[in-house]
Amino acid sequence: MSLLKASNITVSQDGTPILEPVSLRLEAGEPLVILGETGSGKSLLAQAIMGTLPRDLAARGQVALGDHLLDAARPVGFRALWGRQIAVLPQEPWLSLDPLMRVQSQVTEAHRLVNGKPVAEARTQASADLDRLGLTGAGHRYPHELSGGMAQRVAIAAARAGGARIVIADEPTKGLDAARRDDVADLLLAELARGGGLLVITHDLALARRIGGQMIVLRKGQVVEEGPTAAVMAAPSQAYTRELIAADPENWKPRTKQAAGSAVLTATGLAAGRGGTRLFSDVSFDLSEGEILGVTGPSGCGKSTLGGVVLGLIDAADGVVNRADGLKATAFQKLYQDPVAAFPRHRTLARTLDDVARRHGQALGRIEELLPRLGLSPALLSRRPDAVSGGELQRLALLRLLLVRPSLIFADEPTSRLDPITQKQVIDLLCETARSEGCAIMLVSHDPALVSRTADKMLSLGTTAAKVDVTAPRVVGALR
Repeated sequence: MSLLKASNITVSQDGTPILEPVSLRLEAGEPLVILGETGSGKSLLAQAIMGTLPRDLAARGQVALGDHLLDAARPVGFRALWGRQIAVLPQEPWLSLDPLMRVQSQVTEAHRLVNGKPVAEARTQASADLDRLGLTGAGHRYPHELSGGMAQRVAIAAARAGGARIVIADEPTKGLDAARRDDVADLLLAELARGGGLLVITHDLALARRIGGQMIVLRKGQVVEEGPTAAVMAAPSQAYTRELIAADPENWKPRTKQAAGSAVLTATGLAAGRGGTRLFSDVSFDLSEGEILGVTGPSGCGKSTLGGVVLGLIDAADGVVNRADGLKATAFQKLYQDPVAAFPRHRTLARTLDDVARRHGQALGRIEELLPRLGLSPALLSRRPDAVSGGELQRLALLRLLLVRPSLIFADEPTSRLDPITQKQVIDLLCETARSEGCAIMLVSHDPALVSRTADKMLSLGTTAAKVDVTAPRVVGALR
């Protein structure tokens, strides 16, 4: 018997179909990968199977979980199975973690309350879970003291603690470097060795290859291709799948470098830490108009903290940042790694964007101009932040930022939620902004191929030395 069988799952909003009928089967020991562009319906499919869709969306179809036959239109029946038979690793870790509880306490609580383990055993197992995910010593921290990648790993540990045999992982490696991505993939695959079931929703082609198993490719709410993952990736039969694979940054042409303008910012000897731990020291670099600085390094090495220092949001432990004279404070902007935390939850997106446009003297037509360039539908603006996909919200965050017309953008993993096709659109828009408006950009990414083909120079954190490579963007500094 299949662990999970979903039949003719559909999702609609006010009677308008968003996800066309999708059927799938999850077998013990064989993973299933759902691949597709941002906004294609991947997360909606997972939410319909879990019974966790937003209230303004309606699902239909049947879900069979072992001996349980559930009606997708009546999600209340799913609740008793959460955490025990089926668990989800959410795309937004900040929404699944309690901001008032320390990390280890949250994982311990899941072992104790969901899995029924005694307190001492639950605490020991939670510590072991965190160690295995590279979070040794982080158990005493609160979620806001973690990097985005660290928070994602904590969410994974908490979701798995209940002992659910089926795991739905929604973009589980978003914001993680290649090494951590592979660690998380191996952890998820380990469940299969014990007869578990794994459904992975992703736009990460490297993760899809590593997970293997079976694959379903979604586009605009419809299945366009399915079959063994290895076969689909090696020889896709559909034009869209071929386009998706071809858009991998490994296949991009290097960006033509532009002449830099006047200096926007100079940083000298910067050092900073978080939670009592020194993250980096002796970091120096300069940025000029129209210049793109790529910032790389493993998860938790201090990339986001460096941005906070540069923008004046975090005090440096040492060093100095000098900004060009005559620039307003609002000229220095951050594109957040987790846009869900940067949008008011109870306001429509249209109202938020309109307010920003008015505040900065921009015509409302500027919003309409940017929407198609970011691959966004105007219909999304009538929704609240929790009713759009993570990738759509990330692009809306970029749109909001561009309304300010900044002189410097600290883009913190701006494409981590995006499929390869949409990712290239967003990076192209950032490059165009640098060229046409003279905006300096600090581009943070775990993807070395993306950075090497986009940046004028690179800053690598988490390394012991800086080396200049004349065949690639110039390395301008490193952690010591």
